[in-house]
Amino acid sequence: MNLAGFVKWLNQCIDNFDSFGVTDGYERYKKTTKMIYAAIDIGSNAARLLFANVFESEKKIYVEKATLVRIPTRLGKDVYTNNKISKKRADNLIKTLKAFKLLIDVYKPVDYAACATAAMREAINGEELIKRIKEEAQLSVRLVTGIEEADIIRQTNKIEFEHPHGLSMFIDVGGGSTEISILLNDVVLGVTSFKIGTLRLLAGKVKKSEWKRLEDFLMKYKEHFGSINVVGSGGNINKINKIYGSPSTYTLKTSELIYALNHLESFTLEERIKKLGLRPDRADVIIPAAKIFIFIIKIIKIKSLFVPKIGFADGLIYQLYAKRHKSKGEK
Repeated sequence: MNLAGFVKWLNQCIDNFDSFGVTDGYERYKKTTKMIYAAIDIGSNAARLLFANVFESEKKIYVEKATLVRIPTRLGKDVYTNNKISKKRADNLIKTLKAFKLLIDVYKPVDYAACATAAMREAINGEELIKRIKEEAQLSVRLVTGIEEADIIRQTNKIEFEHPHGLSMFIDVGGGSTEISILLNDVVLGVTSFKIGTLRLLAGKVKKSEWKRLEDFLMKYKEHFGSINVVGSGGNINKINKIYGSPSTYTLKTSELIYALNHLESFTLEERIKKLGLRPDRADVIIPAAKIFIFIIKIIKIKSLFVPKIGFADGLIYQLYAKRHKSKGEK
């Protein structure tokens, strides 16, 4: 989608922007003051702009999506092959971020943030591109580490879901990395990032030693195997749950995930696009994502995982809201 397309889209939806669009929790929402925040997530596979309504009720923070724009910039396809972002992809990213900035200027959120993850931080020209973004798109982009990425995603998962077990594991699979956080009764035990991602796997750039490092990390919690609350995040697991799981309850059974992998692998890439209706930039990465989740799930021996359709951009907005209210409280 080019800039003109963004403007056209903006004109079509801006009149409806004030509608909350989410029935769940609407009664709580009506009694609160709505605040709009925005977050830009520059990932390995796509760049995302999220606008979200944020409010508090009964001492809980609610982040509910208002508008999400996703552009498949695919920086990781260059980085995990040549260690560098090509001029073509860099130029496309700049155009995308200019459009994102235009939308932010129109919507005027309370606050916004732009962050880049694995591909940008590993590209040898990543810092150079960040300077270009500042000059040409008037956006300040912050590079986050894998550990910080995991922390931000975990914060978003302060959501209501059943915790039948004491230990919880939050797994986010992206294009360049997989982040895992471990909590015991809401106390953080470990947060680790692994260089195991969908685009990196497609490029054949995941080392055996990294798989072993992941396995060794999981084995630290062996006494809890079979009794872990698992929360999965990322576009691929969301799509798998939508097609093969139970999106209404945000639950994906292990058997459904394994079936999904076998079913998806029975189609060629072209068939996954034409017959299953997957976007080209989803059709290739959904299989390695399933493999990463299955690798973890088979080790920890769980029967299902919770897939609440949240991600890094949601976490950024939660973080913005929390920081704003902390600073107000300190005054």
